Order: sequence, then structure tokens, then C-alpha cells
Amino acid sequence: MIPAPYLLYLGRSADPLAIKTSRGVAAFRPEDCLGEFRHDECPLTLGLPRLGMREAAAAGARTLILGIAGAGGRLGDDLIEDAAAALEAGMNVASGLHQRLRDQPRLAALAEARSLSLFDVRDPPADLKVGTGYPRSGRRLLTVGTDCSVGKMYATITLARGLRDRGAAADFRATGQTGILIAGGGVAVDAVVADFISGAIEQLAPARYDHGWDVIEGQGSLFHPSFAGVSLGLLHGAQAEALVICDEPGRPHMRGIPGRPLPDLAECLERNLEAARLTSPEVGAAGICLNTSAMDPAAARRLCDATEDRLGLPCTDPIAFGVEPIIDKLLCLEPSSLSTSVFR
Repeated sequence: MIPAPYLLYLGRSADPLAIKTSRGVAAFRPEDCLGEFRHDECPLTLGLPRLGMREAAAAGARTLILGIAGAGGRLGDDLIEDAAAALEAGMNVASGLHQRLRDQPRLAALAEARSLSLFDVRDPPADLKVGTGYPRSGRRLLTVGTDCSVGKMYATITLARGLRDRGAAADFRATGQTGILIAGGGVAVDAVVADFISGAIEQLAPARYDHGWDVIEGQGSLFHPSFAGVSLGLLHGAQAEALVICDEPGRPHMRGIPGRPLPDLAECLERNLEAARLTSPEVGAAGICLNTSAMDPAAARRLCDATEDRLGLPCTDPIAFGVEPIIDKLLCLEPSSLSTSVFR
């Protein structure tokens, strides 16, 4: 486990989506978050005390979380400099970026000299196997999306908590850096060699016999040219009986690809169901989660209602309005044939 309390890193970020990891940790593990580190030119805040490296260490922070994400997941010179300052102040450093902390000689030397740790949470397990698609016991839900960063992780965690609040056994299964930092474990599927993605998810959510749910965090989008491969592997490995589709209304284009519009919600859902049927023939849609954080609450409620009427599925913003309508539908579902089959 990564030692808490945490200092959350915002650095020089000006893009709210770029700090989604720090924001997610602050939202779902607030008790472990001591403060935030940001440079003067950073216009963003999580509403936490602004602390310098030595100030945070003196206050008890044990780990700097490099909770930002940029194109390619690279460690820039500024991040290396700030991570070095954290180590010099006496804090461990954790990162979910594709470039590894341990591969930076300066950081590795500082950590060793001070008996501190570098946590690269995107390291996949070493013993992954290829997927088989064989039926396995257990109930599984997967979130899917029209694009990247539309709220799949928030929806997944909220759905898992909603099931538990209603007395069902349910576990959040993290598949990205933010989810792993929140859950304390998982598999960063975008760091897994392509042939092993579906097998990694079969391993992350293996057979279970307690009638409980594995609620699996989705990644990317089948409609995003950069990340559709990860999304497809997740669909096949999750072998879900239920999909929940996530969307951010009003987004002008696919993340990182100006000029490419987001898919229609109904078409996106049907394509995800179609792909999922390869390993889960009885899969069905359980609901729609909209990220309406940029909307007026009354307009957001009207949009949820209109989307529900149009697609015939419960539709909500999980943060603004909760997930009870989707939980109601899930608890009324009869287990599919896959859910009661014995893993071969």
C-alpha cells in the first residue's frame, strides 16, 4: 500500500481533465489527503491547503501523488524536478504515468539514499495469461463510454457503493491509475501488452460464488481511434452481464482529436453491446450516467429525463443525482446464464 497521508500534485496544469487523478483521489479518499502542491501559474485547485514540499512533509505527508495525466503519460523535466524535491523533503513518490519513476536515475538514487519508495502504479502484474472467454461464475458490470475522461471511474465507484448500500456484495475493480490509487489495487490495462488485456480482466474479476457483483471500471471508447483496443479487450475480458454507458454532454470533440465528433449515445451503446456479446451473449444495458458537472442543475435534470425517455433506460448523473434508478434495475435482473456457469 502507498503510505498516507498524501500531498496531491497539480504542478503547472491548466487543463481540468489533466488533473483527474489528483481530483479523483481527493474525491474518494479525502481522509488521506493532506494538501495540494501547485505552482503559481496553475489556475486549478482541489480546495485543499496549498503546501510546499517541505511544509507538507513537516505536516505529516508521507507520499507525493503525481496525479496528473498528459498525452503519452510522460515525465517532463518539471515533474522530475518536483518529484526530486519531494524525495529530498522526505516523502515517497507515486505516479501513474507511463514513464516510470524508477527509470529516472536521479529519482532512483534519491529514493535509495533516503530509504524512500517510488510507486509506479501502472506496472501490470507479471503473471498475466491470455483470455479464454470461457463462462465463469459471478455477476459483473462494466462501464463504457462515448469518449475518454467522461466519468467512467466516478460512475463505477458510485455504482459499487450503491449496490453495497442496498445490501449486495459488490467490489470496485480498478483498471486505470486513478482507480488503482483509490482502491489500493487493480490492473492498469493501458499498460498491458495487447494480447493479455482480456486475460488481465479475467484475472482482475475472477469467478465468484457469493452472488455478488464485480463492478469494473471502463477505459477509453470503442469510438476513439487512439484507445479503442483497450476498450475492446475490456469488453471481452469483463464478460459482463450489464453495461452502463457514460457520456459528457456538450463535449465538442473526442479528447485530443479536434474535428472528430463524439458518437451518438444510442449507437455507441449498441456497438458496445455487440462487441460484448462475443464472450457474454446475454449482456444487456442497465443505465446511462451523464457527467453534467458543467451544466445548470435544472438543465441537467431535464437532460437526464429526456435521455431516459429516448433510450428507455434509467439515466442519471451519479454525483449530482445518485445512482438509485440504475441500482433498482440491477437488483431486479435475474442472473444470466454466464453468471451461474462454472468456470472451466
